[in-house]
Amino acid sequence: MIELSVGRIAEIVAGRSVGDPEALVTSPVVIDSRHVPPGGLFVALRGERADGHDHVDGAAGQGAAAALVDHDLPGAPVPLVVVDDVTAALGRLARHVHDVLAAGGLTTLALTGSAGKTSTKDLLAHVLDPAGPTVAPEGSFNNEWGVPLTVLRADRSTRYLVVEMGARGLGHIATLCQIAPPDVAAVLNVGTAHVGEFGGLELTARAKGEIVEALRPAGTAVLNLDDDRVRAMRSRTAASVLGFGADPAAAVRLASLALDASGFPALTLVHAGESVEVVLPQLGLHHGANAAAAVSMAVAAGVPFREAAARLGTATPRSPHRMARHVTEDGVVVVDDAYNANPESMAAAVTWLADTAGHRGVAVLGAMLELGDESAELHRRVGELARRSGLRSVVVVGADAAPIAAGAGDIAVVVADVTEAVEHLRASLHPEDVVLVKASRGGRLERVVDALRAPNRHTAGGPPPL
Repeated sequence: MIELSVGRIAEIVAGRSVGDPEALVTSPVVIDSRHVPPGGLFVALRGERADGHDHVDGAAGQGAAAALVDHDLPGAPVPLVVVDDVTAALGRLARHVHDVLAAGGLTTLALTGSAGKTSTKDLLAHVLDPAGPTVAPEGSFNNEWGVPLTVLRADRSTRYLVVEMGARGLGHIATLCQIAPPDVAAVLNVGTAHVGEFGGLELTARAKGEIVEALRPAGTAVLNLDDDRVRAMRSRTAASVLGFGADPAAAVRLASLALDASGFPALTLVHAGESVEVVLPQLGLHHGANAAAAVSMAVAAGVPFREAAARLGTATPRSPHRMARHVTEDGVVVVDDAYNANPESMAAAVTWLADTAGHRGVAVLGAMLELGDESAELHRRVGELARRSGLRSVVVVGADAAPIAAGAGDIAVVVADVTEAVEHLRASLHPEDVVLVKASRGGRLERVVDALRAPNRHTAGGPPPL
């Protein structure tokens, strides 16, 4: 965050200041009163379960310099900036800070896609770090709150700003690009995630393509040439296009991709006559495309190809619950991919499990949300894939995920909730089994991972309980 007075912030966001207008905000903007840094700006958002206005006093106690609110709070212990719409004001403040930093040389790299956004964002941040100070979202901060909060973590020393952009409908990404106009914009893929909200794949493609429409002619669109809907976005931008993928026409070509003995993707990337072989220390073949996208974006930002590609070899996962590997005290491997799920990412994870563990593999799967009328069929296909892949069992958690069991047939075990899932796993797992846990984030299946990792957890072939 660049240093701004309360009075200046009020001018920027078209609000009014209450209290000392000369008070300075010197630290990042936050929406959680428990994590306000000294000198930070607390933004009082209204959520489904809490109203930030009830926590202004707590934010002040943590050292907040001021609060952004939508109504007067008599007796507030910090200066206030009062606006009609806190979310809109947050976006305006972020755009102002972005414009100041862009004038000083900041390069903004934005990406979207139906799957792989967060993993690619993390890879890109890792690749960019040696080239200059880099700010990237923590986790999946990719909406109308997350994007401005990411921008407002940048300061005058920041060279690269990485922004993940999500959408639930037309116009959402265009709005986010107004907050953080990109210099480099990537579209990873167009898939069935949120297809129920978009209304079909063509509308999904229209929404995702808004990110390249936002580029200036001097910018670069980074497009996955292996996805026909993404390839077609070349006509939607005045910027130059850098293609990636296995397609022979790709500027950054994924020339080979295979799992090594540890389940990590070993890949060869080729660009401008140079070839780099690297093993990415993350689980799953699907990370090959993510790696190619990250390197392509870095190249578009001026990072030498060989340096960017070689950097992948040290890129361990940054965000939680994304193919994170754990080994329990009695030798069960638990892979936590419980943050989110869609048909493409679910298929990729199940395929990885089958390739890595075969009949030792157990998939614990919950529902995939926001799939509309296709939901039952898309769930059933996941179950069919698991059955064909030779896994030992599929534990289907919750009624919404039931169609997975229909596809999985006799290898399916249906349980009502996380508690029943844990009870079944504790009674049936053996040392050296590999357990994949995956669902959309509403399923809270990370609790299965936590329970299996707890000390003294007993597996069927392990030591007796204490």
